[in-house]
Amino acid sequence: MACLKRAMVAFPILVLLFFGALHILQVLIGRAWLFWDLDAYDEFMPNWGKSGHSGGGLKDYPTDATRDVLPIPCHSHNDYWRRVPMFDAIHWGCTSIEADVWNFDEELYIGHDLASLTRNRTLQNLYINPLVDLLDKMNPKTDFTNAKGHGVFDADPQQTLVLLIDFKTKGHSTFPLVSKQLEALREKDYLTFWDGIEIHRRAVTVVGTGNTPFDLVVNSTTHRDIFFDAPLDKMWELPRDPISSQDPVHNRDGDLDYGDAMALPSRTTPLSPPSSGQGRVGIENIQSVDDFSPENSYYASTSFTRTIGFVWRGHLSPRQMDIIRGQIRGAKRRGLKARYWDTPSWPIALRNHVWHVLMKEGADVLNVDDLRAAAVDTWKLRVHDWFN
Repeated sequence: MACLKRAMVAFPILVLLFFGALHILQVLIGRAWLFWDLDAYDEFMPNWGKSGHSGGGLKDYPTDATRDVLPIPCHSHNDYWRRVPMFDAIHWGCTSIEADVWNFDEELYIGHDLASLTRNRTLQNLYINPLVDLLDKMNPKTDFTNAKGHGVFDADPQQTLVLLIDFKTKGHSTFPLVSKQLEALREKDYLTFWDGIEIHRRAVTVVGTGNTPFDLVVNSTTHRDIFFDAPLDKMWELPRDPISSQDPVHNRDGDLDYGDAMALPSRTTPLSPPSSGQGRVGIENIQSVDDFSPENSYYASTSFTRTIGFVWRGHLSPRQMDIIRGQIRGAKRRGLKARYWDTPSWPIALRNHVWHVLMKEGADVLNVDDLRAAAVDTWKLRVHDWFN
């Protein structure tokens, strides 16, 4: 009898110990990247293709500058900060890069603020000329072809690379100079353009943001190769599938202070443009947000922090989800690509959560600072997949 009692007590304890150990093992496996570099591997036949080794002389080919690079929908925020501007982003597969330009003495300097500007770091030196050189290599003349129309990605030659130019100085004086400096790409037919009837996709798509003036973008009615970064926060529409707020985890959402970010915009809300800022310059004469279309705009962007608000308690509230879904829906209905900048960068778990939600809900590109984190895709991993 005593043995039976001991067995009845021991059995549930053993069961708990077993599943506890199983849970710990699962967590350790899920977090293995904290202890080991799971991306490390032994290169297979490292000397293949080299002179004197197997396959000698067969390693290189004309368009191998971006071999093995798979394009992914990420935007290299403040790309000029990187050790190798432009090429670092392309190396990780980002299909969009950002350059902040300052117009002084008829030259376009690259930098985040005035203190970071130098005479030799210009739009031409950091982006235009390197892009021309790279695209010339990706469109070679050989015994077999006179290649045309290939983009920077060898794995996907039809994928365009977005060059997002952030006008830091007055837009109306900066715009003509930007257009002039794009001539090196334009003359080789490397720029996406609208001919007054249809859009012709090319290797590079230039989008103006910051103080880019919409009125000058649309001023050209027969050949347009600088597109606008439209105001996503003005495009909110009633989401098709609003999030339910019945989950108990959301009981206190109404008590949290999101500030002005949680005021849902109306489709009839006037734009009331300020004097500067992304999607706000030169729009005084437009009738409604429906004036933004693929013929004049490419992205529809907004600040995540300003329009969505702070992410309290590590999750997006139902109301925040409604805003995200409504804005993305509005952008897609107008044929534009939704982009959020100023997303949380830390804690990493919160950043990953926001990235996951934005991609799941249909955002077209991730605005990222950590290119490797976005590219290796580990931000999508969850430790407790068995339980979700």
